[in-house]
Amino acid sequence: MKIAFICTGNSARSQIAEAYAKHFAKIYGKNVEIYSAGAKPAGYIHPFAIQVLDEEKIDYKEQYSKGLNEIPYSQLDFAITLCGDAAENCPFVPNIKIIHWGLPDPAKASDKEAMEIFRKIRDDIKKKVEELIKKIP
Repeated sequence: MKIAFICTGNSARSQIAEAYAKHFAKIYGKNVEIYSAGAKPAGYIHPFAIQVLDEEKIDYKEQYSKGLNEIPYSQLDFAITLCGDAAENCPFVPNIKIIHWGLPDPAKASDKEAMEIFRKIRDDIKKKVEELIKKIP
C-alpha cells in the first residue's frame, strides 16, 4: 500500500504527517510506503515543524520538501490532503482515494503564537495518522 500526504508547500503539515505515519507503521508492523509532497514545494522543512517533531523524538531526518513529480503519485492507494484554507492550492491527484483533513497552515502563524499552533497541529496530525495507520490491513 502507498500513501501520500499532500499539501501546498510540503514544509510543515505534510512533513509532520509523513514522519508520524512512518513512525506508526513501524510500531504497528504495517507494510506501507509513506510519502509527502507539495503542489508548490517550499524547498525546506519549516524549523518549527522540526522542533515539534524533535520534542517527541520522531525521526524526519530522511525527509525533504518535494513536489508531486518526486513521488509515485500515479501508484498511490490513498492521498491525504491537509490544506485547510480554501485559498490554498491543494492539488488534485487523479484515480486514487482522496481523504481530506482540512488543517490550518501553522506556518502562517505570527511568531508570538507559532509554537503553540505548531504543537496543536502536530497533535491533531498525530492522532489522525495513528488512527489511519491502525486501520490498514
